[in-house]
Amino acid sequence: MARLPGTDGTGEIAERIRDRRGGDLRPVDRMLLHSPQLADGWNSLLGAIRQRTALPAAVRELVILRIAVLNRAEYEWDAHERDARRAGLDDAQLAAIRDENPGRHPALDDRQRRVIAYTDTMSTRVQVPDAVFDALRTDFTEAELVELTATIAAYAMESRFLVALDVDLPPV
Repeated sequence: MARLPGTDGTGEIAERIRDRRGGDLRPVDRMLLHSPQLADGWNSLLGAIRQRTALPAAVRELVILRIAVLNRAEYEWDAHERDARRAGLDDAQLAAIRDENPGRHPALDDRQRRVIAYTDTMSTRVQVPDAVFDALRTDFTEAELVELTATIAAYAMESRFLVALDVDLPPV
């Protein structure tokens, strides 16, 4: 059970969030709306990451799901598994993302392994060795490297928020 009750989801900022989400508020939105100005900024940031970057959807969702695993954020996995499948990730790849050591998993290609290594390093060590970062340079443009890094950082923030406040899973 969530540590705080969700809000009723009214007001101009709640409407902006609904617009980005296609009409609905999720439990995370109702929790964030305890601080409308924070919710508004959060909505802008996550909206940009999800809808206005050049990063391929399959890479974005791989990162989000890996962070969900690392931070034990069941809500995040539940909220993004369907998006990951739509982006082209299959059952074997999803199982690999959940693996404790996905770096050798045969379901993942080399680029996916490098993305996971970067995600894991950023999430667990914060400081990324040059070798881990440089391995991505042939896979992504400079803009995509910034977007990849921002995606990892933003979803680390989101997953920690969800876990710390024990936000309820969205209804099925």
